[in-house]
Amino acid sequence: MEIVEKIKIGLKQEASDSVTEKNTAIAMKSGTLSVYATPAMTALMERAASQLAQEYLPEGWTSVGISISVAHISASPIGMKVRAEAEITAFDGRKISYKVTAFDESGEIGKGTHERFVVDEVKFMQKAAGKK
Repeated sequence: MEIVEKIKIGLKQEASDSVTEKNTAIAMKSGTLSVYATPAMTALMERAASQLAQEYLPEGWTSVGISISVAHISASPIGMKVRAEAEITAFDGRKISYKVTAFDESGEIGKGTHERFVVDEVKFMQKAAGKK
């Protein structure tokens, strides 16, 4: 499988959500306030990156997150719309690197980097099942 031909630096993908009671810091047990939780923002960033990779991978292949480093720089209250953008910044063999940024209706709320590794779904799941 050759992904270098399809996955290019500069490709972007967005994912969106709304801040609800279910994704607040209180609900996710990551804090004590009713604002968008850092784990929710991080997951939204990862979703954008995952969807971007999946668009270009052949059937039977997927990508798995291997690292993420983010800063959550602004709070978003319940009711706000949020979105994350993932942009490919590098690829090396099967490792894809991204710049990830999150926004609410008022502007940037988070930023960071993320890496994913391209894997054969069947082989990956066999290896995971072998841990039992």
